[in-house]
Amino acid sequence: DPIHKVTIIPRGRALGLTQQLPIDEKHTYPSQYLENNIAILLGGRAAEEIVLKDYTTGAGNDIERATNLARKMVCEWGMSPIMGPLSYGKKEEQIFLGREFATHKDYSEDTAKHIDEEVVSIVKRNYDKALSLLNEHIEILHKISSELLEKEVLNSTEIDEIIGSALPAQPVETNQ
Repeated sequence: DPIHKVTIIPRGRALGLTQQLPIDEKHTYPSQYLENNIAILLGGRAAEEIVLKDYTTGAGNDIERATNLARKMVCEWGMSPIMGPLSYGKKEEQIFLGREFATHKDYSEDTAKHIDEEVVSIVKRNYDKALSLLNEHIEILHKISSELLEKEVLNSTEIDEIIGSALPAQPVETNQ
């Protein structure tokens, strides 16, 4: 989904925000789309590692969301080649007991270990992807950071201009 705006103005518990708006309404998501979203969520943490050579608590919510998305891929949507097209952890609505939702563990400790390994694998793979992309385009990262420090908010047009001016022109293919 394309970026709508990026801001470093704190709102609520967020210290900044990257807002994406979908091009069209979606009801199903392919696994690659979900993995790309995990990489996007981990982009802030990856940028900290690259630029600061350290981490802050700023990416905490993004890490939580990335982990939850990876867990849903494995446990709810059967998107793990190792775990197979199975659903793990039956959700039960128990509002009358004072809990909105409870998850019933309907699998063994060994299966739980494999689920955790798959979740870690998905998150780490996409964190590495975020690191690789940011290192490959470090000049764009620095330019966007600089513009955000100056303006505090960048819209999609401004971001497209920064990215377009920083990337080399693509060769035009001609049919001969």
